[in-house]
Amino acid sequence: MVGSAIVRNLSLDTSIELVLASRSELDLLDTFAVTRFFDGQQPDRVYLAAARVGGIHANNTYPAEFISQNLLIHNIMMQAAHNSGVQQLLFLGSSCIYP
Repeated sequence: MVGSAIVRNLSLDTSIELVLASRSELDLLDTFAVTRFFDGQQPDRVYLAAARVGGIHANNTYPAEFISQNLLIHNIMMQAAHNSGVQQLLFLGSSCIYP
């Protein structure tokens, strides 16, 4: 939801070239795929709003899976951004409380 709102807002500025990838195009849990993506695209800014989400019931049912996958996504993305020379990274954490 937040990521979509950011994309809608940024797409109004014609001076910004958005580089986007869907879940089916880029597995954020795959370190090598994310590294290749960053190396190929060379973005200067990253808005990191990606996460595995599912609400309170899903978090209660799979608490370890949610937190471990989200930490992995964030670590992979931040490291790839750093290694490829990204100048600005905005990280948006989840508003859902993990049990």
